[in-house]
Amino acid sequence: MSSALDEDTRQTLDAGRETAGAMLRSAQKDLQKVFIVFLVGFIGSFYALRLYVWGFLERITRSQMDAATSGELQIIAQTPFDVILLQAKIGLVAGIILGLPVFIYFSRDALRDRGMWPSSPISRWKLALGALLATVLFFAGLAYGYLVFFPVMFAFLANNALSAGFTPTYSIVLWAQFIFLLTLSFGLAAQLPLAMSGLAYAEIVPYETFRDRWRYAVVAMFAFGALFTPPDPFTQIMWAIPMLVLYGFSLYLTKVVMTAKRGSEQISIKAAAAGHWNVILGIGIVGGLLVYAFFARGGLPVANDLLAWMGSSRRLSQPGASLPVSRTVGLALWTTLGILLAGLVAFMYYVYAELDDAAAPIAVSDPADIDLSELDAAGIRAAPPEAFADLSEDDAVSMAGDAMDDGDKEKARAILERFDEAEEVREAESSAPQSTTEEIGDRASRASGTFLDEFTDGEKDEDDIGGYYTDIAFILDSLTSRAFRIAAVFGIVLAATFGWLYTGGIGRVFEQFLSQLPSQVTPESINVVALHPMEALIFEVKFSTLIATAVTFPIVMYYAWPALRERGFVRGNRNIIFGWAAALVLGLFGGFVLGYTTVAPTVISYLVADGVRANMIIAYRITNFFWLIFFTTAGIGILADVPVLMLLLNTAGVSYRTMRDRWREVTVGIMAFAAVATPADVMTMFLVTIPLMFAYGAGLVVLFFVTFGGRRDLSRWTANA
Repeated sequence: MSSALDEDTRQTLDAGRETAGAMLRSAQKDLQKVFIVFLVGFIGSFYALRLYVWGFLERITRSQMDAATSGELQIIAQTPFDVILLQAKIGLVAGIILGLPVFIYFSRDALRDRGMWPSSPISRWKLALGALLATVLFFAGLAYGYLVFFPVMFAFLANNALSAGFTPTYSIVLWAQFIFLLTLSFGLAAQLPLAMSGLAYAEIVPYETFRDRWRYAVVAMFAFGALFTPPDPFTQIMWAIPMLVLYGFSLYLTKVVMTAKRGSEQISIKAAAAGHWNVILGIGIVGGLLVYAFFARGGLPVANDLLAWMGSSRRLSQPGASLPVSRTVGLALWTTLGILLAGLVAFMYYVYAELDDAAAPIAVSDPADIDLSELDAAGIRAAPPEAFADLSEDDAVSMAGDAMDDGDKEKARAILERFDEAEEVREAESSAPQSTTEEIGDRASRASGTFLDEFTDGEKDEDDIGGYYTDIAFILDSLTSRAFRIAAVFGIVLAATFGWLYTGGIGRVFEQFLSQLPSQVTPESINVVALHPMEALIFEVKFSTLIATAVTFPIVMYYAWPALRERGFVRGNRNIIFGWAAALVLGLFGGFVLGYTTVAPTVISYLVADGVRANMIIAYRITNFFWLIFFTTAGIGILADVPVLMLLLNTAGVSYRTMRDRWREVTVGIMAFAAVATPADVMTMFLVTIPLMFAYGAGLVVLFFVTFGGRRDLSRWTANA
């Protein structure tokens, strides 16, 4: 195994093992404390889930559902060990998360020896402020998820499943994993302000990057929402809009942090706040009066009426209703909170304004005219490079000596550092070769031209990977001008199919299919359940994508036909693709009709009959039941298309003898496809492979008669088309 790894990988693994061992040795005497913290997290989470969390999550799931939908919804355990194992797994993760920071803290000596621990001390108030902000943001994300997003989303998912004829019978494992995954996503997404400001403060990602690339952030948020939320516009907007607001707040906070970093050395925050104390106090009093007027002058009933109009069951309570105090005391507490919040906002605004003015660059007509001797250490570091371009070594040493005489060691160090930077720039410019634009372009042309040659040893024939790469690039390039049309057709078919399924089409197909079953199997005896909250929607999206791909493929072939013909892959005029598509569609449709009217009902009734006779409850999962229907209907059409495709390939130049002699390779390819595309068991793989090989054999028989045993070549018919 180790011989398969390169030297760098082995060194990395060895360093990781050594670091882990050193951390364990360093924290050895405190491992008992780490274990106690882990045990507290494990046991606490285990019993919290058992006593409180399951009931809370179920109430959240049902909170926005009507009585009928809530009555149909069930949360089940599929095995006797589902609940206890799930609680143990969640408790284990919670214990590790709680114990890991403690373990890292006790192993800090080993990390410090390896340079993986901060060398400069960090003040405790900064750590406490950062931890408090992270905690507040995390719980704010959870509050939005549990109070707004989850109730609306689960009501939508359950109603969609019922409208399609499915029973929302959620597995407790899949349901809980889905909730906790989204919970974690909301909590982590809420850390965006802290992450952006921290990256900018550490100068890893500049603030200007976050500001200028906001369009990419918007696209990423909607893309993430499309992947991890139900694919309806309302739910995606519910996800994306708070994220956009959070991104805007994060930009503002990042700008405040960077302004404070650049200007804090020039002014005092206390002095900036003291200079505007009267305005800050006035704004705070106005904020408190607004809160008082809201509760005392009829604002509360208006807000509750608005919530009722929006369809929410939540209502705002009177001051003091949730606390063991009177209404007067509660009103005073809310008024005080309003004063503090309004005053805090005013304080942040005026401090930021002072810091922004202090951090603003010095406006001069010519940067070289800046008098460096008049600047302090921060000004020296903030001065533009042009101010040091003509500075001689003697002048720099003299200015640094004057700063040392004045007791300003930091300024002296800054002068020498900036002079060294300017000297390095001058040396780099003097030693750089003089390259013209033409020389640069010539080097770029040679580099781009030799890259593929080096990759393919200078050969690009059809037997080399370079030749295939060139062919594929040529074909894809020919589709570039048609990409919009192809994408438009794909999108329209996808949206139309999904819209039809989403608005009840899948339920109508299900009812019509049940009506085809024999009389001994009644439709009421078959139930189709959704074990995952998004299972119905995921099936609809997958099926819609499959239909859109099938419809778009002939169009892609039509536009790619000239390039394929030029590369020698096909023959004849591209209008032949319409004949190919028509032949395949007829074969697929004929097989589908046979499967839908005969094969699928026979198979389903055979599978269900024994269970019905034994008075069992038949509850099939959506994915299993509908893919079974798909394979016994469209699958029959695919089998019918195998001989048709073999005939078409023969007209394209693939001879009968080649297909006959290559049956072993075809068998291996089909088995490999079945192993990947079907459940991981040998029986299912053979159930897919054997019918396809029978269809392949039927195609060989058809070709034998059509080509007179291979003596006639059908490709000559289309060679001059």
